[in-house]
Amino acid sequence: MTNPLLQFSSLPIFSEIKSEHVEPALDHVLKDARISIDNLLIKCKYPTWHNLVLPMEELNATIDRVWSPVKHLNAVMNSYELRVAYNACLLKISAFEMEVSQNICLYKAYRTLAKSATYDKLDIEKKKIIDNTLRDFYLSGIDLSQQDRDRCRDISLLLAGLTSKFEENLLDATHVWKKHIINENFLMGLPSSTKKMAAQFAQRDKLDGWLFTLHVSFFIPIMSYASNREFREEIYTAFSTIASDQGPNSGEWDNTLIITNILELRHEFAKLIGFRNYAEYSIATKMAESPEQVLEFLHNLVARSRPIAVREYDEIKVFAKKTANVIQLEAWDVAYFSEKLCQRRYSFSQEELKPYFSEYKVILGLFTVVKRIYGLNINERTDVDVWHKDVRFFDVFDINNELLGQFYLDLYARNHKRGGAWMDECLSRRKTSYGIQLPVAFLICNFAEPLADVPVLLTHEEVVTLFHEFGHCLHHILTKMSYAGISGINGVPWDAVEFPSQFMENWAWERDVLNLITFHYETHEVLPQELFNKMIASRNFNSAMEMMKQLELSLFDFRLYLEFDPMKDNPLDILLNELREQISVVKLPKFHRLAQSFSHIFSGSYAAGYYGYKWAEVLSADAFSKFKKNGIFNRDTGLKFLQSILEQGGSRDPMDLFIRFRGREPNIDALLKRTGIAISAKH
Repeated sequence: MTNPLLQFSSLPIFSEIKSEHVEPALDHVLKDARISIDNLLIKCKYPTWHNLVLPMEELNATIDRVWSPVKHLNAVMNSYELRVAYNACLLKISAFEMEVSQNICLYKAYRTLAKSATYDKLDIEKKKIIDNTLRDFYLSGIDLSQQDRDRCRDISLLLAGLTSKFEENLLDATHVWKKHIINENFLMGLPSSTKKMAAQFAQRDKLDGWLFTLHVSFFIPIMSYASNREFREEIYTAFSTIASDQGPNSGEWDNTLIITNILELRHEFAKLIGFRNYAEYSIATKMAESPEQVLEFLHNLVARSRPIAVREYDEIKVFAKKTANVIQLEAWDVAYFSEKLCQRRYSFSQEELKPYFSEYKVILGLFTVVKRIYGLNINERTDVDVWHKDVRFFDVFDINNELLGQFYLDLYARNHKRGGAWMDECLSRRKTSYGIQLPVAFLICNFAEPLADVPVLLTHEEVVTLFHEFGHCLHHILTKMSYAGISGINGVPWDAVEFPSQFMENWAWERDVLNLITFHYETHEVLPQELFNKMIASRNFNSAMEMMKQLELSLFDFRLYLEFDPMKDNPLDILLNELREQISVVKLPKFHRLAQSFSHIFSGSYAAGYYGYKWAEVLSADAFSKFKKNGIFNRDTGLKFLQSILEQGGSRDPMDLFIRFRGREPNIDALLKRTGIAISAKH
């Protein structure tokens, strides 16, 4: 039987990949890789770029060709059989990676190359790959005793299993909750599109009435528009206690113990390497120079945002009491009365925008935007094998019609698909013996599925999310780097990796762009100027409260890893209580559980790095101000950003690249001005 995962001549054949293919394919490539490394070290008496680094890149690329589609399918088409195969192979690939990173002979070969005259003659991109590799050897414990190296390996394997289990618990706990409603009076205030989607869900389960889940396309409208306070409280309770010891499924998929184990193991690993804590370990691969610098950045934003956020929250409380006689504003009331206050103040609701954002027009307009900025042409193909009928595939061409890369687009939520939105790599751009391997990306969202009688309509927030993920996609596809280690997002410090994505969000707020992406599905009109004016006027409504919400997450993440002490009890509760006492604006109920669903920092790549979103917003706001000055479609400015940032991948220090584009270091005031906080602070 031919294994489709071992077919490397084309894109993955997703429709043919079965769970039984996974382990044999990975075993095959890992066995070949071990033999190749042994042979390489025997022959490599005088290490060079060509006899050491390039063979290692080829070896890693072969493993990625197998593992990338498996990892992707586990996220978007999860099943019991695939989950078992994935977890078995996750341990195998984690063991292999630690084996390579602790290979003394391999390390000595790289170190010899770095100290040779040959190294001095290499270009900056090749030197960066070698330097990063030596850094990663160190961060894997290469300088430790054999006993400590073995412990580092064991910790890595344990962490691989724990982070995977964390994500599985979150997926299962999210999808198990359902609310079946028969009485339509219970749904007063909800948008018709939300009710239609709930009716469609009910019909699929052969039920009358409406069926709700914890999908954000239900959660956000319910919290913002549902008049029934009991309904809001019920879904808020379920959503805020996912995978925890609280809520309707308390204890069934509880991530609490997993989090404790992750914290303990990451702390032990960092200490073994020579760091005082995991936050310091994390900083070693980021733009920030020290934990103190990160904390200073975050506390600066807190000091400038919190007084305004408190004022915004007080306004909501006064409004709720005045209009609905709500004496005690609860967490499940905040979004509802905030939306009511926004409507009162600006005569505007986000739901008014939705009919103008049909998925087809938004995507078509987005492609037009990047054509005008960078000269790109994006064309859909229908002859590519995909994992689900709703998935689309696109080619990306430059202004000379040269193919630059490709991407899959999977927009809709469904069962057995991980929540959220993300971009991931299918293939990285790199030079091979057959020519350039073009980059291919996965662009994944979780928007509401199509309804029977209307096209897919997006909220403006979902439009911004799509622009964000497309920014990641461009970073991956438009790179000019020839080696996978620094191609696209690879090698980019993780507190800078969100820069191109946050940057792309800015266009979703521009009048000239909205003319391209809006098209009322019934009247065929673009967004009216009056509605646009209200949208812009309300853009920064309660922006300080939103800023504080993100700063609380950032501080929780960073301080958790910075201050963790295995000898102390309940680090989550202690830190959360302190943060909520000192900086929180909205009072949260005691049952609220933040950490148990915080996948970014426990099962993702943002441990002690979630602050990167805020730092990237600073870079984004400052960089976009140059476009605002020169014109948002100014081709010269676009090419400057393309050549200075997007094409460079991880080849150079992000600060140097930013200065190359902007002419100076970033200024935090650009973000405060864009969010309206700097202006509000003056009043």
